[in-house]
Amino acid sequence: MASYQIVHVEIPSRDYKESDVFYAQVFGWKITVDQNFNYHQFAAEPGPGGGFVSTTERDPSGNVLGEVGKPLIYLGSDDIDADLAKIVQHGGSVVAPKSEIPGIGWFAIFTDPTGNRLALYTSANPQSGS
Repeated sequence: MASYQIVHVEIPSRDYKESDVFYAQVFGWKITVDQNFNYHQFAAEPGPGGGFVSTTERDPSGNVLGEVGKPLIYLGSDDIDADLAKIVQHGGSVVAPKSEIPGIGWFAIFTDPTGNRLALYTSANPQSGS
């Protein structure tokens, strides 16, 4: 049974380098960049890590990747499809269906009945966590 722990957090950023420097200098977070996806990631030990998501870039559907003031929290899921069905059954909505992050895992974005956006995540390599 899934524990639905927070496994990843995305913080909107208008400038990746600015965010990298700010969070590294203020909080001591280790910053790395996944060159395959140009994804700037942070490690906030011992808690969950995350990444910075652009407030100016758009996904293939034309939606802005991140909005200022709206971090996205990812919850670990053993079965994204089943969890999305429960979310809808209990008044939530699917914003982005289950999608693959090649070689990394799968995610989906949903809203709760209040309208808060959250995400589900399943790792392709469960031993690594996120």
